[in-house]
Amino acid sequence: MGLIDNVERGLEKLVTSVFRGSGSSEVKPVEIASRMRNQMDAKSLTISQARTLVPNLFTIRLSDDDFARAREWGAPLARELCTTALDHAKSQGYTLQGAVEVNFRKDSELKPGDFEIDSVFSEDSAAEVRNSPAAPPAPASPPRGVPKTQPVLDIAGQRYALNHPNIVLGRSAETDIPIEDPGVSRRHLKIEQRGAATWAVDLGSTNGSFVNGQKIVGETELHDGSNIAMGQTRIIFRLLPQSQGDRA
Repeated sequence: MGLIDNVERGLEKLVTSVFRGSGSSEVKPVEIASRMRNQMDAKSLTISQARTLVPNLFTIRLSDDDFARAREWGAPLARELCTTALDHAKSQGYTLQGAVEVNFRKDSELKPGDFEIDSVFSEDSAAEVRNSPAAPPAPASPPRGVPKTQPVLDIAGQRYALNHPNIVLGRSAETDIPIEDPGVSRRHLKIEQRGAATWAVDLGSTNGSFVNGQKIVGETELHDGSNIAMGQTRIIFRLLPQSQGDRA
């Protein structure tokens, strides 16, 4: 059965009784682990052919009763779940932006036996694995009216996350995002992150680059929904909410 099976059996042995609620309702650690892996797959963002980014910060929301039981075993359980996420990332060749962190949080609207997982991308290279035995402190809120966003490029049905200051697009296989288009130069366009702003910089391409129908002369700032054209390739620049959790 392999590594994943061994991890799941370890989770069952460690905390099978932790989440037992009234009657037959119970939250099983293997179900949490499975949903975490599903969210990593569903929310994966392709950066380049060799890099696919997945969430690394997980918040497990539990009912009042289940949270009270989970809190007693919080650190060992969180550690096992972190190991599950790391193993899945390794087996799938995923890239983690920072440390894997698993937190438990009480959600009084949930019934015993039910749980939800919020997963986000979090940049933190201070450690490989972090865990929380109890409810974490409330995260710092972004300035009012300025939600945290993830810049991405939508290209031919693929979504590429922009997680580096400079991303080069072009026909060459050595670029960060190769574009198979004869009308595209080998190193055609660079996307630069400058603080909160994103800029498109033409790299002296033969056929030019266009943003919303206007030719780039040097560089042009991008905004959510900007349309980029290079050769026959059409690209949409998007700013997506980074803190929005998915329901599996």
